Amino acid sequence: QVQLVESGGGLAQPGGSLRLSCAASGFTFSSYDMSWARQAPGKGLEWVSSIYIGGSVATYAESVKGRFTISRDNAKNMVYLQMNSLKPEDTALYYCARGLRSTWPRGQGTQVTVSS
Repeated sequence: QVQLVESGGGLAQPGGSLRLSCAASGFTFSSYDMSWARQAPGKGLEWVSSIYIGGSVATYAESVKGRFTISRDNAKNMVYLQMNSLKPEDTALYYCARGLRSTWPRGQGTQVTVSS
């Protein structure tokens, strides 16, 4: 079955950086676009970014454009989210999901907290 396991979350200061990773298994990874989504405390699920199958084309939510970079390694079945210039409003549980602009299926999430 589809398994998506996120890692790399933690506590960062405003202006800092974190790199999230997602290990995928149970499906042909190289045949699917992949996405990141997040859910902030008390808010709904928000799509963050997607990367197309080949890895050369990506799209971003306006709230993270210019600060976050999504990438993938099809040989390793991994997708990443490099987050720079972090803001307190980036605090959320971050999920890896299969599909374009998708939030399902997704993993269990990794917590990112941005605070001084």
